[in-house]
Amino acid sequence: MSRTPAQKPSLSGVRIKARKGAVKAQAKHEPTVFRDQLVKHLESVPEGDFEATTNKLIQAGSTLELNKYAEALFELFFTLKPYVEVLNKLIRRYKYLQRPLETEAIPTLLQYIHRWDSELRGQDLSYDWPLDISKDVSTQVISVIFKAYLAEQSMDHLSKALKAGNIKDLLLFFPPNKRDSKTLEAFFKGAGIPQVAEWYTKKQTAVFKEAIISELKDATERGDTNDDIIKSLQTKQEENPLPEADLAHCIWQGLMASVDWSARPDQIEGLALREVTKYAPILEPFCDNAKTQVALINSVQGYCYEDTRIIKVFPQILKVLYNTDCISDQAIIYWHQKGSKPQGRQHFLNATASLVKFLQEQDSDEEDE
Repeated sequence: MSRTPAQKPSLSGVRIKARKGAVKAQAKHEPTVFRDQLVKHLESVPEGDFEATTNKLIQAGSTLELNKYAEALFELFFTLKPYVEVLNKLIRRYKYLQRPLETEAIPTLLQYIHRWDSELRGQDLSYDWPLDISKDVSTQVISVIFKAYLAEQSMDHLSKALKAGNIKDLLLFFPPNKRDSKTLEAFFKGAGIPQVAEWYTKKQTAVFKEAIISELKDATERGDTNDDIIKSLQTKQEENPLPEADLAHCIWQGLMASVDWSARPDQIEGLALREVTKYAPILEPFCDNAKTQVALINSVQGYCYEDTRIIKVFPQILKVLYNTDCISDQAIIYWHQKGSKPQGRQHFLNATASLVKFLQEQDSDEEDE
């Protein structure tokens, strides 16, 4: 009697897990398949019709896995500069493409940019992407990018984009032996984008001013001697020269930053005069011309205007600065006649009228003698 072989159990409806080796082998060819499918979608588009290209790609996004094969997609677009606008429109439609572009495709592209010839470097750099390049060629790359950017946007807009991209110092794009402000300024002016050099200079000046104010505050709170503070300021001025008027303003702000103005109202005047008298010897060496002296008076005016607790002490502060040779009678008279700032002008002019009258009469008496 013959036996009927037992029927093996069926695995229908059960997903069989493929071997890892087979999956890897298949995955290796998937980007190529994706590119072939993408090309088929674009075959019917007339050459140079970028609007039709954009529409076709947006339609293809519903069937092709653009997110999975983003890198292969970007490789196609980086070969032709006109397609950058198509890429921009596609990303606006499928926003999930922006992250793989910035975190994967762009870094991979820029990793080998130092091997490109100069013509190729300028082809695909009109897209707004973050940079992290350490090769010497990086200066050439950012000049191309900045030119393209500034052709359509303002320097303020570029500044915001750099801040958003966490690019804090453009000098890091320069070779280590050329990382100084003069080299940067000459480079961008020579590249035809002087606004970048001007923006960087203003930015660095602002940083330097803040550093002076902060370090002065720390020095006075530590109890450093006046001589030590003066020497430190002179050294900084030699290393990174500021206009004398700006330096005087920074010194005033830094010295006043350490003063505690929380005294009782009836003690404010005495406190202000003591503190200004104490710090006047630090100011005096840096106020050796009329322009700087007028700038210092304006700094005091602005400081008193912003802090109403000491607004009434303004004339007395000028007297202290005058008696300690930080400002001259001519500087005070000029400030009163036409050099004052708009903030609280009428109040300060009225408050110092008697002082100015005294100085003018004193000058007249000296001339008569």
